[in-house]
Amino acid sequence: MIVTDFSGRHVLVVGQRLAPVAEEALGQARFEVAAPDRLDVLGASHRAMELVIIDAEAVDASSLVGAIGALAERPAPPAVILAGAHLPASLVRAVMKLPCSDVLEPPFTSVDLARAAGVLLQATAAVEPAPTPHEVNARCWTVMGSVGGCGATTIAVELATTLARRAGPKQRVALVDLHLVDGASAAYLGATPNLQLADASASPDRIDRAVLDVFATRVDERLDLLAAPRDAKAFTKVSQTAVCRLLETVCQVYDWIVVDLPRHHQPWTLDVLAGSDEVLVVSELTVPALLAARALASEVETDLPQGAQPRIILNRLASRVFGPAPSLSEAEKALQRKADGGITSDWEAAAASVNLGGSISHHRPRSKIVRDIGVLVDRLTESAEAHRRRA
Repeated sequence: MIVTDFSGRHVLVVGQRLAPVAEEALGQARFEVAAPDRLDVLGASHRAMELVIIDAEAVDASSLVGAIGALAERPAPPAVILAGAHLPASLVRAVMKLPCSDVLEPPFTSVDLARAAGVLLQATAAVEPAPTPHEVNARCWTVMGSVGGCGATTIAVELATTLARRAGPKQRVALVDLHLVDGASAAYLGATPNLQLADASASPDRIDRAVLDVFATRVDERLDLLAAPRDAKAFTKVSQTAVCRLLETVCQVYDWIVVDLPRHHQPWTLDVLAGSDEVLVVSELTVPALLAARALASEVETDLPQGAQPRIILNRLASRVFGPAPSLSEAEKALQRKADGGITSDWEAAAASVNLGGSISHHRPRSKIVRDIGVLVDRLTESAEAHRRRA
């Protein structure tokens, strides 16, 4: 849930029946309430309105279209929320001309209203800074699992936390969990997922730095998590444009981005992979996982011949050479290529960290997993530096 301090905010409510829910939703805001037939208040430029909430079902639609059109012509129009169902197309078009607006279809709760108001007020308060070097220098590593349960999310979490620990004082790292249906990174880190990407899909062009700040969950001083609450229908609700716009904005804000990408193909999968500097395909040491990793890596290479060539990372390597699992040489034979890294198995450290909420590097810093992730980060950052020098 988005929590915003509404104290002192100037809010105009048009339509008396919305006043109680608005007062409950927006707390200590400074309210004015106008009758539905007093649309002239929207044209009063002397009013210091920051947010206007309109009961569209109680107002004449044609009059409201004109009033909103006049409001849009103001140099800095307030944010507007329309409450109503089955709105006429002319009214919807008028609202779309406003820089910050939303439509709530009844029935809705005070929590729904507070969430919508919080997003809009954050957006109107933001002053977009000039583009920063992040647009050019941001590095994006994408992690995919060859099969479910192979530990890709664990590796993504550890990569992000290791990068954050090594980051400079002004650098920032983002972990973006695109498992929109059932992402686990928030649970692994003991964080609250707040990425409302389905809501943003209605107007993806409005995803900017201010909205990103609302969506992000702070994990520590240099690491933010962008993860959505579990939603079985999320993949049908979130548009390709919204995902691309989100990642575009993330690259403007953060220096390092780690993406936890679902292995099942989505309309935006190739866009994410094409924008990645590194693609890591994670496999455990089982024959089905190794064969799936080989197939997945080949698919990426075929679909994106000019993109980053996938690296295969073998997870849960046994510390002993005997046992039923394939050896490293046998695994590479199944892969028909060399593995680009390996992570030693340490079930106790991984399970303890997940149960406590946080990274393995935080709870078990001496774990072999932490050591191997550090080696992998060294290899990938050296590759990134070499690429930068060649450019």
